[in-house]
Amino acid sequence: MGNTINISAIDLFCGVGGLSYGLKKSGIQVQAGIDIDKTCEFAYSTNCKADFIHESVDKIKGETLNEIFGNKSFKLLAGCAPCQPFSSYTYKSDKKKDNRWQLLYEFSRLIKETKPDFVTMENVPTLLNFKAAPVFNDFVKELQKNAYYVWYEVVFAPDYGIPQKRRRLVLLASKHGEISLIPPTHTKENYITVKDAIGHLEKIEHGEYSLNDVTHKASKLSALNLRRIKQSKPGGTWKTDWDEDLKLACHMSETGKGYGSVYGRMKWNEPSPTMTTFCNGIGNGRFGHPEQDRAISLREAAILQSFPSNYQFAPNANSLVARHVAKHIGNAVPPRLGEIIGISIKNHIDNLKNGKTKKK
Repeated sequence: MGNTINISAIDLFCGVGGLSYGLKKSGIQVQAGIDIDKTCEFAYSTNCKADFIHESVDKIKGETLNEIFGNKSFKLLAGCAPCQPFSSYTYKSDKKKDNRWQLLYEFSRLIKETKPDFVTMENVPTLLNFKAAPVFNDFVKELQKNAYYVWYEVVFAPDYGIPQKRRRLVLLASKHGEISLIPPTHTKENYITVKDAIGHLEKIEHGEYSLNDVTHKASKLSALNLRRIKQSKPGGTWKTDWDEDLKLACHMSETGKGYGSVYGRMKWNEPSPTMTTFCNGIGNGRFGHPEQDRAISLREAAILQSFPSNYQFAPNANSLVARHVAKHIGNAVPPRLGEIIGISIKNHIDNLKNGKTKKK
């Protein structure tokens, strides 16, 4: 990992460590991650070499975090609050039961209690349009009220070397001056493609996993779905590729016709679609392997999220629960994006030292 600098970080809503791993790779010292999901602990502590605190963020106090931060020159509070509640559908349909959108207010509370030098937050772009519960607006206003310089933008992942067409809202805030993400590192001419990322992996059949890598595991297909994937073409749709007897009645309805990518194959020569929490199932999106008759494996999904190929999600085959790992991968901040955030903060600190950072 990169040269360490005298900055201490804590990762709220850390999951299996995508953001922490990327920050550490950039040279930032991540002390701990906090998450309510105990199933994330093995992957987080094993790969990030930091403490995993199994707790809900709304139960954490600022004084506890300040003890963990220690006496470093700079403090960074980072996090990606659960994104599912920030869809307008979720809020409208279940706003009385789902209080997870309140967690961004807890993040804001901890910022006030710990007064870190820097803050970073990553989430879904729809948070910008969330009129039903304007949590992001409130989050930014609270930062500004507490004398932070705030930058945020929707980032297209391939622009930063991530082989996936993911768009994410990234926020950076600093007590010391204007801050922003570094310029894109890639263009359309050199985007990392599906083939670049996973084309070298061992061939496996559906329902199998590699003896060399338990995470290189593909979901088993029914006989009907095997026929479907065999008729699917890279970048094609079930509407044009399949025989009539393979098409689903629900997708033939007027509302179902918009789901043309389900059961689809990825293209080799482009970045992949966005990885979701169901990225290992062909019925949940364009998650079919470009050539092999199966959905992408958990390892392939992880690599497309920019996790390194040796990232450990479970100690052995018997303890690997595919639905948990798929959820962890889909929910993660891409480690490469975490690294870009870390590099941006380090550049900001360098500019502070050189007197190049603009202040109001």
